[in-house]
Amino acid sequence: MAEAATGFLELLKSCIVWSWTYLWTVWFFIVLFLVYILRVPLKINDNLSTVSMFLNTLTPKFYVALTGTSSLISGLILIFEWWYFRKYGTSFIEQVSVSHLRPLLGGVDNNSSNNSNSSNGDSDSNRQSVSECKVWRNPLNLFRGAEYNRYTWVTGREPLTYYDMNLSAQDHQTFFTCDSDHLRPADAIMQKAWRERNPQARISAAHEALEINEIRSRVEVPLIASSTIWEIKLLPKCATAYILLAEEEATTIAEAEKLFKQALKAGDGCYRRSQQLQHHGSQYEAQHRRDTNVLVYIKRRLAMCARRLGRTREAVKMMRDLMKEFPLLSMFNIHENLLEALLELQAYADVQAVLAKYDDISLPKSATICYTAALLKARAVSDKFSPEAASRRGLSTAEMNAVEAIHRAVEFNPHVPKYLLEMKSLILPPEHILKRGDSEAIAYAFFHLAHWKRVEGALNLLHCTWEGTFRMIPYPLEKGHLFYPYPICTETADRELLPSFHEVSVYPKKELPFFILFTAGLCSFTAMLALLTHQFPELMGVFAKAMIDIFCLAEFRDWNCKSIFMRVEDELEIPPAPQSQHFPN
Repeated sequence: MAEAATGFLELLKSCIVWSWTYLWTVWFFIVLFLVYILRVPLKINDNLSTVSMFLNTLTPKFYVALTGTSSLISGLILIFEWWYFRKYGTSFIEQVSVSHLRPLLGGVDNNSSNNSNSSNGDSDSNRQSVSECKVWRNPLNLFRGAEYNRYTWVTGREPLTYYDMNLSAQDHQTFFTCDSDHLRPADAIMQKAWRERNPQARISAAHEALEINEIRSRVEVPLIASSTIWEIKLLPKCATAYILLAEEEATTIAEAEKLFKQALKAGDGCYRRSQQLQHHGSQYEAQHRRDTNVLVYIKRRLAMCARRLGRTREAVKMMRDLMKEFPLLSMFNIHENLLEALLELQAYADVQAVLAKYDDISLPKSATICYTAALLKARAVSDKFSPEAASRRGLSTAEMNAVEAIHRAVEFNPHVPKYLLEMKSLILPPEHILKRGDSEAIAYAFFHLAHWKRVEGALNLLHCTWEGTFRMIPYPLEKGHLFYPYPICTETADRELLPSFHEVSVYPKKELPFFILFTAGLCSFTAMLALLTHQFPELMGVFAKAMIDIFCLAEFRDWNCKSIFMRVEDELEIPPAPQSQHFPN
């Protein structure tokens, strides 16, 4: 019995919710009709006349107090709404109305309606959103000594933030050190050097590590039973010390390349020795993993040196060989270096082959992959593209594919077009980037702007189509079109990664909610009324009474006139006019 009653109540509630959702207009007219029918029993006219008499007896002081109080209340609401918006990024009234009033009015509660899919789709989306807020190592990062420091010498500005350099120090400790470094004096010194904040202290430590390896140790080797000889054996060079000097002490790319070549000799020897001993225990396995990271880093930076010095084909070969030798080390994102070098060679077929391998849904996307794919598709139609002609005849299939690729790229990172179209000035890219953030846009445009300029009409096509992406996404903070929703955490991380003299690009713009604008307008309007009422009490009293007469007593006056006319007709016994006659104009 109880279950039947509960089911009936649920059915009644669902019917009421359904009727309120779809038939609210019918309800509204029914209420108006009932009020009109019951106007005599409810004595609406008498009540209106009483209210009118009461309002006519009010003094201007009442209006001053009323408008002042409403202005104060709306001002307090405005202050609270503004504080809540600055702290949480949303309107409190809007959030309460969506969270509590919307389910009561029949709105769909996403949290309750998607419980069955929360373990799959929602968890994957949340995991992807969190991973997108992760800070990544910039695969196209510059050299500190040869490029970042030279910028500081010329401009007096620091292109790198402390947060960015601290992340680099953590990366160096992760890639270039292991638990057994204390067994080798040079590696022990370098382990401390990577934690040093002062650049000169790091460079001095690297020189000290190299000097230790210059000490010659005598090893007694008995070759003949009756005599012994002394063999001179050199300790292995410290590859990480050369890496530090190449990164921070070398003032030109050529000097950095020489130091990296010396680091390659030392690192290759350590890698071969640890490769033979990697299965002898966890300690040797950690050493081999560290030596592998060192070798890959050296070869990648050598390829980047060759690219900087104009030997692009040599750089492409080095990158391809490195990717074949170490296919599992995707954390360095060497394919993005390869894409940039192939674009410099204008080897677009090879670029397409690389994209076909790495532009996969299972891999984390990047601005380099998305915008390079858009560039290749735009290249096929950009030289003959005209907005006027396209508006007349419509877009062809190739043009539609190019526009869709641009929309896809812009949705992934909406900050890039302003740098490619030179609507915003570029700065030196940081050593770390945030995917889909302003830092990634700077890192991409810094190297790829020349490739877009080289393709005739590509920037024109981008200029004509990139803003259409925002019309396709109604509310980017909650929805996505081709990708998951845009992360909210990008602005905070970008402000930490980018220097203070750069104006961080923010997307989407934090527009003021409607209720903040409404309360601000209400506060200003009521404050103005309070001031006018205080200064001109009699005039504002007359104005208020006139407005009341216009809006509140119009219907009462019409009804009163009709009732008087009907009483006059009854007293004089005037016959009603025939239906065919009309009153004269």
